[in-house]
Amino acid sequence: MSLKEAIENRYPGGNEQVVLLRENLIAACQHYIDAGLGDQNAERRLCSTDDPTYWQQLSEILVAHQLQLAELCFHHPKEGPDFCVQHEGRRIWIEVITPTPANVPEAWLAPANGSVRDFPTKPFYFVGLQPLRKRQKKLLGNDRGFRGYLTTGIVAADDAYVIAINPRLLRGFGGAFDCIDGISQFPFAVEATFAVGPLQVRINRETLEGSPPEHQRRMLISKSIGKAVPADTFLDQRFIPISAIWAIDADEGTLMGKIPRSAVVHNPLTTNPVPIGLLPSQDEYIARTLDDENYQLERIQGRLSSVAEMAGIIK
Repeated sequence: MSLKEAIENRYPGGNEQVVLLRENLIAACQHYIDAGLGDQNAERRLCSTDDPTYWQQLSEILVAHQLQLAELCFHHPKEGPDFCVQHEGRRIWIEVITPTPANVPEAWLAPANGSVRDFPTKPFYFVGLQPLRKRQKKLLGNDRGFRGYLTTGIVAADDAYVIAINPRLLRGFGGAFDCIDGISQFPFAVEATFAVGPLQVRINRETLEGSPPEHQRRMLISKSIGKAVPADTFLDQRFIPISAIWAIDADEGTLMGKIPRSAVVHNPLTTNPVPIGLLPSQDEYIARTLDDENYQLERIQGRLSSVAEMAGIIK
């Protein structure tokens, strides 16, 4: 099956918007392949009828598209992460991940009309945390003989390393809404790296007065089976080589001018930071140390914030 036939089968219909969508998809995918930005199996994966396979490959194309719009200089290496950005004499590696919705309730992914649905907070945490720990192993290797990118020299000790996570497959409500922010009202990428829990109010038992709302410090996220999972990735010395997480909820509409909801979460411990404002996003998050046990998380407008406001993306 050709790429054109596969895209036409995946997006059937004859109305003007669908036809335009197919044309843009085919053109973007073909450009990606012709420019050598993908692996040798990129076209085969785009022709797959398996959604996770297709979306992992398409996510790489959508991230490449965003890098091109940001006028960043990058290429696809023969070995290693998906993209290598060259910026002011430094290399910034980007690994693209599209998590599959393991253990995410079907009632969220494909809700019945008129049904009441719960926001599946915990499955989202685990889906987001798992790629981080897998990519840490891929970058650093392990003590069982697996040699990571740093050991093999693909990624140098002074290179930055970014994990780009596209949660497109985790969307609920039939995929109509983006899936960046968690129950804390911060992005999931913040919750999974800075131990940020939901808002809480402390009630004085004697006066019954409530405290101002504050976020819980949630170092561990419990599981129904097995050990609790740490949620303090960017407060953990073992994750120093990971420079940032770029959460970007991109879909086909990105190729038709839609601005994807996105956020860059910087690792305050890393020795190889990514410059603020470099990667295209609406928001960036940095942590400033206050003392040995406390930090202040700061939200900074990203390079896309003004564009998104003009487009009506941010209310």
